[in-house]
Amino acid sequence: MESVPDQFMEFHPIHGINVRLDDSGTQATRVESFANGVCFSKQPLKPGEIFLIEIEDKELGWCGHLRVGLTARDPGNLDVVPEYSIPDLTDSGDSWVFAITRNHNKVIEDPAAGGQEAGDEGPAGGRRLGRGEAEDGAGDAGGYINIKPETFFTDSHLYIENFRIPKDKLVGRSRPGRYSHILDDLYKTNSLPPTARRSRIGVLYVPRGRDLADMHIVINGEDMGASAKGIPSIQPLHAVVDVFAATKCVRIVQVEYGFSSLQTLCRMAIQKHIVHRMAIDWLELPEAMKHYCKYE
Repeated sequence: MESVPDQFMEFHPIHGINVRLDDSGTQATRVESFANGVCFSKQPLKPGEIFLIEIEDKELGWCGHLRVGLTARDPGNLDVVPEYSIPDLTDSGDSWVFAITRNHNKVIEDPAAGGQEAGDEGPAGGRRLGRGEAEDGAGDAGGYINIKPETFFTDSHLYIENFRIPKDKLVGRSRPGRYSHILDDLYKTNSLPPTARRSRIGVLYVPRGRDLADMHIVINGEDMGASAKGIPSIQPLHAVVDVFAATKCVRIVQVEYGFSSLQTLCRMAIQKHIVHRMAIDWLELPEAMKHYCKYE
């Protein structure tokens, strides 16, 4: 497995005119209208490094949701940040951005199209669901059936090609409350709409051949497959987050790739032995540790 060095993730200071960043540069809020909410990662991503955000707040009355992807453009060199990521960025040919849909953006691979190059039908040999289509071969032993690995609920890492990402931070968590243990299970099984509050959505790329890469979108700990294939990776790739329409505010979630911190290990040990997070209040722990276990 290839290792990914940790780096503190922030939003780029160049962003849409309706976006306001907090002092840490990790929270982006669209303060008016429904557009001009395009944001970028401050640093280009490394191969296998996920740019993970959580939906903090939503705004009723708009049609459409969050959009995420990658761009080969340097945000610092933009004269004007586009009003929309789709189609303004994507039409340039050097950006790959997708709207997060209620059907989880799942990409179903077509085994018969394995030899297609990027740019051919659909996302290069793959096919995007999310528009109401039925899955080909569903229930047919001779067709492709997408089955989650048996380790989906027990494995501590998400594996994408030669990279592994700690799953601890990838799954959304509800706000602590009477029914938080029920809601947490819905996030873990990816049963809630991916655009729900507290959902966590990430984007990354993995090398695929010489100077090419595939882009993957991860929703609440589940890899949606290669959303875009054959992306030129010779240039640095920045993450794109469009805080669009019904999505009002997002924040970056930091991911630890190396050895987990003592704080994280303590949290994992505590959570392993309790029924749900509200039980943490009954434990004799420092308040700071209780807060970390319940909210992070």
